[in-house]
Amino acid sequence: MYAVIRTGGKQYRVSEGDLVRVEKLPGDPGSQVQLDEVLLIRGDDSITVGKPTVAGASVSGVIVEQGKAKKIRGFKYKRRKSYRRRWGHRQQYTAVRIQSIHPG
Repeated sequence: MYAVIRTGGKQYRVSEGDLVRVEKLPGDPGSQVQLDEVLLIRGDDSITVGKPTVAGASVSGVIVEQGKAKKIRGFKYKRRKSYRRRWGHRQQYTAVRIQSIHPG
């Protein structure tokens, strides 16, 4: 059984026991999280597609880690104009271990 969920503007395919890195969610490591935007659920012999979400469905998990991803470096340059701009960014994430999928 797997589900497609939406969180942080992105979609993820998850199964029970998976560890997924999603955009930062509020909470401390060890706390429960409920993801309610379920777009699709695939069971053993059936598929339920939401319009746009599956009514009553949810995915529950536990927060494993709050962290920052690797640094992304950006650079702008214009030749012969003495123009250079450099910047960096580290995106925050939350690692969630999926515990169960509730079809609703």
